Amino acid sequence: MSNYKSFGKFHTWVYRLSGGKVLGTLGLGRQVLLLTTTGRKSGARRTTPLIYMPDGERFVLYGSNGGQENPPAWLLNLEADPRADVEIGRRRIPVRAHVAEGAEHERLLPVAHAYNPHWKGYQEHARRRIPLVVLRP
Repeated sequence: MSNYKSFGKFHTWVYRLSGGKVLGTLGLGRQVLLLTTTGRKSGARRTTPLIYMPDGERFVLYGSNGGQENPPAWLLNLEADPRADVEIGRRRIPVRAHVAEGAEHERLLPVAHAYNPHWKGYQEHARRRIPLVVLRP
């Protein structure tokens, strides 16, 4: 876990230093944002680099935690406080999060799986329903 946290801090540092020009996209054209949430226990601000899928003016995240059985800390933080900030390049945008349900989930899921094939693989191996998290400015 410490290696993942260290890489996340390094990724965030490089992303901010370059304004997202370095590490702002990954293979297949997938885009990366920096999500800053408020820690549900500590109250500290936590920043995590995440692949996102654009949906109009909204940003869609996949709460997979790399396919692990536990949800990611950023998701638990958003459940406790749905207000967060995203950074895309040098833009900082306040957002409010919700988990897609019903028709919204049904519309987004196949698009998300086509956008990032890894997401579909995570769901196929997980024993939990991986949520799609929608961030609205």
